Amino acid sequence: MKLNIYEILFWIFFILAIVTVFWYIFGDSPTIEQALLILVISLLFKIQSNVSFNTAEITILKRSFIRMADDFKMARKK
Repeated sequence: MKLNIYEILFWIFFILAIVTVFWYIFGDSPTIEQALLILVISLLFKIQSNVSFNTAEITILKRSFIRMADDFKMARKK
């Protein structure tokens, strides 16, 4: 499975969010808003990864439908 840059960034920010939450719980250093901000950023990268994957899938489907329409036009002409 090929990981793209969005997947890698998602995992980096997700792990960073978990570390920040534990740091908040045990060390009381960052605020909870900072921990939640990192979590939201990681979720945005995950959403962008899904959108770019779906865009690629839609492009493949579009090409398939164009070929199928051409096949129907050829069959109609015969």
